[in-house]
Amino acid sequence: MATATEQLTRTEKDSLGTKEIPANVYYGIQTARAVDNFPISGMRAHPTLIRAFGMVKQAAAEANKELGLLDEKLANAIIQAAKEVYQGKWDKEFVVDVFQAGAGVSFHMNSNEVIANRAIEILGGTLGDYSMVHPNDHVNYGQSTNDVFPTGMRLATLLELEKLYPVLDSLIAALEKKGKEFHEVLKSGRTHMQDAVPMRLGQEFAAYAGAIRRAEDAIRTASDSLRELGLGGSAVGTGINTHPDYREKAIKNLARISGQKLVAVDDMRYAMQSNFPMANVSSALRNLALEVIRISNDLRLLASGPNTGLAEINLPALQPGSSIMPGKINPVIPELAAMVSFQVIGNDVAVAMAVQAGQLELNVMMPTMSYSVLQSITILTNMLRQFTTKCIDGITVNKSRCEFYVQATVSLATALNPYIGYAKAAEIAKEAVASGRSIIDIAREKKLLSEKEINEILDPVRMTEPVRPLESAKKREEIKGKS
Repeated sequence: MATATEQLTRTEKDSLGTKEIPANVYYGIQTARAVDNFPISGMRAHPTLIRAFGMVKQAAAEANKELGLLDEKLANAIIQAAKEVYQGKWDKEFVVDVFQAGAGVSFHMNSNEVIANRAIEILGGTLGDYSMVHPNDHVNYGQSTNDVFPTGMRLATLLELEKLYPVLDSLIAALEKKGKEFHEVLKSGRTHMQDAVPMRLGQEFAAYAGAIRRAEDAIRTASDSLRELGLGGSAVGTGINTHPDYREKAIKNLARISGQKLVAVDDMRYAMQSNFPMANVSSALRNLALEVIRISNDLRLLASGPNTGLAEINLPALQPGSSIMPGKINPVIPELAAMVSFQVIGNDVAVAMAVQAGQLELNVMMPTMSYSVLQSITILTNMLRQFTTKCIDGITVNKSRCEFYVQATVSLATALNPYIGYAKAAEIAKEAVASGRSIIDIAREKKLLSEKEINEILDPVRMTEPVRPLESAKKREEIKGKS
């Protein structure tokens, strides 16, 4: 009769000895050792990384089956188990902390063991009976962590980016819509946080859309470098223990399975030594975050007040803003946008440090690269969705406040430069600041221009786009004298 211990655990053996692990889990002894060794953060692998590894393992098993390197029945069981992994059926079995052994060996073996045990089960065996399907000899046939992890990491990043792009497109569309909605709203521009010449509120929002569009283009361009894979490079990029045709077949299979355009890199040693593609994408995500911080800060300034700030726009009121001040409403979504973006920038620093830490034939810091980049994409995607729907879409304008500012800005005097010169225009601006009177009133009092010219030159609408300058009275006199 089996003891309670025997019913609850099974004994597995590896090159270091034996270990008791829970009887009903699909991971094995190497995963269990990693769980004991790395109780660091409590965070587990990103779901998209798990799916990517399932796809890589299916692609490899199919290639080995096609080449006659794996028994067909055994290969089919591995293929089915790998499919189930990328379908998300076994996520709970991936228990290794994101901070783990270098190169991701622990996570890779977690994948191999889960797939092996599920394949054993498919074939009618008992979990842990690796004589039927072995994690290393069969699931990992012709593979190494050193080519599988870079491949899985790149593929996971491509897959996760597919979730970000539609959200970015929606944000761009929302900003462009506000640009059109606010096109006729005149306001004062500001440079150095001081009054500047008039502009349209719609022009500000259209510019925001342009910035996000360019950031998205940069991410898409950077992600192309992820499509070059070193799968088949094995231990050091030489392809040891792989069939000459394995590499081509495995990557072709992986492209089909994932729906991504993937190609074999021209130098497998490069793909193993360098993680430039991850640095490239991470920096593009950082640059998006920088633009989001800038825009969110602008929105907070433009909505500041309501009585003691700029108050040119109104952000949607989402929740009470203070535990002590009644009626206070805070710009919570722009604040969220900035905080998430700070995290993305911090992640990029971690990626940069990891990427430069490669040594000789391998960079062992890939787990932190993968975690950081995938987290950045995920939190950007979720945050930008909220930023669009709970902030940008609901922005309204305080038109009267904008109109007040456009008439009050002393930089209206800038429009006088071509007609009376910079020095005289500066005198008018200085007097306007000192007296509190408008630029128009002072220009009219000094009689430097006709009433018609004052009305046309100092029309704020005229200042919001390039126009041909009017002829000043002086120029007309000069022309008349020459004729």
